[in-house]
Amino acid sequence: MASTNGLVPITRAFLSSYYDKYPFSPISADVTRLTNELHKISIDLQKGTTSPLSLPEGEKILLQEAETDPPHKMDENMWKNREHIEEIIFLLESSHWPKSLQQQSTPEDVELARVLRQLKDKFEVVLKVVESFQSKNSNNIFNTVMTYMPQDFRGSLIRQQRERSERNKQAEVDSLVNSGGTIRDRYALLWKQQMERRRQLSQLGSATGVYKTLVKYLVGVPQVLLDFIRQINDDHGPMEEQRQRYGPPLYSLTKMVINIRLFLSLSWWRFEDFKLQKNHISVLEEAVQVYVSELERFLTFIGEVFANSPFFLTAEEAGAIEGPKNDGYSETTVAAGKTHEVSLTVETINSYIAWDFTLLQGKISTDIGFSVEHTGSSGQRTLILPYRRYESDQGNFCTVMPGNYRLVWDNSYSTFFKKALRYKVDCIPPVVEVLPSTTVAEASET
Repeated sequence: MASTNGLVPITRAFLSSYYDKYPFSPISADVTRLTNELHKISIDLQKGTTSPLSLPEGEKILLQEAETDPPHKMDENMWKNREHIEEIIFLLESSHWPKSLQQQSTPEDVELARVLRQLKDKFEVVLKVVESFQSKNSNNIFNTVMTYMPQDFRGSLIRQQRERSERNKQAEVDSLVNSGGTIRDRYALLWKQQMERRRQLSQLGSATGVYKTLVKYLVGVPQVLLDFIRQINDDHGPMEEQRQRYGPPLYSLTKMVINIRLFLSLSWWRFEDFKLQKNHISVLEEAVQVYVSELERFLTFIGEVFANSPFFLTAEEAGAIEGPKNDGYSETTVAAGKTHEVSLTVETINSYIAWDFTLLQGKISTDIGFSVEHTGSSGQRTLILPYRRYESDQGNFCTVMPGNYRLVWDNSYSTFFKKALRYKVDCIPPVVEVLPSTTVAEASET
């Protein structure tokens, strides 16, 4: 059993410092461009050429998903990408092509069939990459946890419980498939099972649920390990730093693969009366090439980051990292499309209002809007500091009017990126000089 003496679980502040060493090169601008192009073509496909047609239910669901933001969980996005890759492979099977395309009666159809087979090969390769990444990441976490477990029957019981649980989960999936479940049904079940794994990991940390029979045997299991596995996936725990730092590029890839699938699905639906044009096929080919290369690049990068990230650090390291935060600063998350504001009531002119803020998520989401506004007793509003977007800023001004001052951080322009904000705001009253008593007396006699 590895020693945990003097160690504490990783913290969000530690991960912020650690991730600073691993900046991810921005996702290609082609991802957004091609996603938008595919979405525009898909909208044209559903409109029809002469008369509107009712959109099939499956395509309605897919279109709705394409027009909403991806979930704010990295592992859920991994499952989403994997699901849509499988759905695309299904569409690219020659047996699922439109009937006229299967016949390949024209040179154009023969060329399109060749392209589709190549695209199918690319998706089959990247599907294996995603599956391998998920498997390695899951095993790495479990094996690291087990490294700190007593190497006796207690660890064996945990391993046996996991193996039994995984066998049951696979049997559940097999039963669903054998009963005619769709790819969508299967992935809904797989995600449900993933959340069950999280719950069981948390139960191990608190020695409850399926692990309650082990409570009296957990003596000797390091408390730091139990603390770690109980809180690692909390909504505002350490992994939130990972989501905010590396989530946005993955979310963009999720949007892209959904739109690739939407384009193919609608193209098959309208194939007989809306023949694919050469420029549409070119967009599809480029989109698949960009998606596959960017997803593989992201998974290679994030896999190395995860593999090298420690689960524990010394109390001294944690204190050194956390220390600067114990100085009057506050932290908050400004949701996409929302604002955060601080109101200060000033009764005396010549007071100073000062601020100091910065974003915590590093180089992925780079800025946030900021402005200052005054409201007088009559309700009249005056803009003190015009809106501008910053990565960080320090500033102050001297008030010339009493009333209410609102400091507003604005993330309303963001579609789905949250911003982690660290800030400090002060209102410093004017300094009144007190004259010495002798001076006061002399002044009154004058």
